[in-house]
Amino acid sequence: MTNEEKPYPSRLKKKKNRSNTILNIMIGLVFALILIIGVSMLFGGGNDQAQEPEDVVISSETDEQTSDSGDSEDTNEEQAEPTDEEKEAAKKAEEEKEKEDAIKGGTITREDSSDPIVEETVINTSWEPIGTDQKGDHVSVYQKDSQDWNEKVKAVSYATGLDANNMYVMMIKNGGGPQKSVATVQSKDESEKYRVHLEWVDGEGWKPVKMDVLNTLKGAY
Repeated sequence: MTNEEKPYPSRLKKKKNRSNTILNIMIGLVFALILIIGVSMLFGGGNDQAQEPEDVVISSETDEQTSDSGDSEDTNEEQAEPTDEEKEAAKKAEEEKEKEDAIKGGTITREDSSDPIVEETVINTSWEPIGTDQKGDHVSVYQKDSQDWNEKVKAVSYATGLDANNMYVMMIKNGGGPQKSVATVQSKDESEKYRVHLEWVDGEGWKPVKMDVLNTLKGAY
């Protein structure tokens, strides 16, 4: 037998009761927590199910937009790069449009020709007499570098758009009357060829009335 003091039974009983109380409280808390989680899952699951159709619709729209975007990208990738010929044709068409837009108060008529040397015939109602320094009764002159000749060349340059310094005058001749002339010209690089019909307007000078765009100069004058 030692001199160590033994615990009294009452003290042991109290300690055991306190442990049981704490254990019961913990069990109760765990049960309450399980109950809360179960209720949350039950009601939360119901809401998810109720919202499921909406989620499906949203997903569908997103897929649709993605698909459309993909189709657009594919279309852009499939667009072929224009060839040099197409670029040149587009440039020429744009230049022609700019020329037409620059014309005020008139219309341009282009007619195909049955003449094999003529590509098309152009009539522009906005063409006007180019003015003149000649006085008195007019007499058409076909001598090169005369005043009347130079005014004819000026009228041809006005109709064709070719600068007089970038133009070969192949021939200017009588156009079927004393106040009518026909001039055949080409650009110095020989890429443009024209035959221009002129008429004299008293006091106002030579006026272009018709222009043939030529395929060749052979047989044109």
